[in-house]
Amino acid sequence: MKVRGKQTKRINLALQGGGSHGAFTWGVLDALLEDGRLDFEGVTGASAGAMNAVVCASGWLDGVSARRDPRDCARAALKKFWDAVGAQPSVFALASRWSGSSSGLPGHPLVIWYELLSQVFSPYQLNPLNFNPLRNVLEPLIDFDRLRARSPFKLFVCATNVRTGRVRIFREQELRLPMLLASACLPFAFQAVEVDGEHFWDGGYMGNPALWPLWYATKANDVVLVPINPLTRADLPDSAQEIIDRASEISFNASLIHEMRSIEFVQRLLTEKRLDPKRYKRVFLHMIGAEEAMESYGQASKYNTAPAFLAELFALGRATAQEWLEMKYEYIGHAGTVRIAETFL
Repeated sequence: MKVRGKQTKRINLALQGGGSHGAFTWGVLDALLEDGRLDFEGVTGASAGAMNAVVCASGWLDGVSARRDPRDCARAALKKFWDAVGAQPSVFALASRWSGSSSGLPGHPLVIWYELLSQVFSPYQLNPLNFNPLRNVLEPLIDFDRLRARSPFKLFVCATNVRTGRVRIFREQELRLPMLLASACLPFAFQAVEVDGEHFWDGGYMGNPALWPLWYATKANDVVLVPINPLTRADLPDSAQEIIDRASEISFNASLIHEMRSIEFVQRLLTEKRLDPKRYKRVFLHMIGAEEAMESYGQASKYNTAPAFLAELFALGRATAQEWLEMKYEYIGHAGTVRIAETFL
């Protein structure tokens, strides 16, 4: 396929969740869409990653329906979504404005007060009417009926079943608003989301994001992972807040690391010709991330929706993706650019 005079390559995308840090992924997608040399066969995502995936697909479909460039329309839809997120009131955004810091200052009294309150009172007590600002953002933006019928690429939205503790993957042909809200349902912030008689929490607990659906439902060999949660940290956490933050990061990376171990094992057996290549897929893994830069943001800043903070993350994501395209694009379709064992195991 050609677009804008360029030969395109087909990939799968894997988008991690991480609250407002998903604006980094927005920047990555904006750069990839603007470049125009990559087609998406499938996109798997959890929480903010799922939001980015579905909004991107919806915007792309808008372009197809209007006979306009689908990539430009997808970029516009993502911007509209994150602008709407930035317009929502937030304790963390308020702390940012008062402090003059875009990160939201994890030690700010307003932030500490909110975090302590959420540890004592559940969202069923603090939010009995079950208000979710994301519902108001997403409802006017996405036509789920049309998306279910004509999604431009395969979607895998990850959520965690509260009762069983298992991951649930919602596909594009069944996708409804509650399923997307379920994927981003942090249990200390929102009441569990009911879907078809079951209740769900944030997908990041069991699949951040889930990669295995890509092996079974797509043909593309290349997977581009956009991570948000730092895998490693140089300094030992010694304050209570730092310990809580690091424990949360480890928890939300655990499922991804487990899947990477399986991928590395299968790829090694394929290389050693101990598995049938007709039954097992060769995976070329790539990663567009800025781990060192993302380390500087505390866990609390994932709740910060201040427009200045979102714009900062967007710019970081765009720059990171542009650098990756310049250095790594040529490897797409031929070889992975991430050494799985060294990076994840």
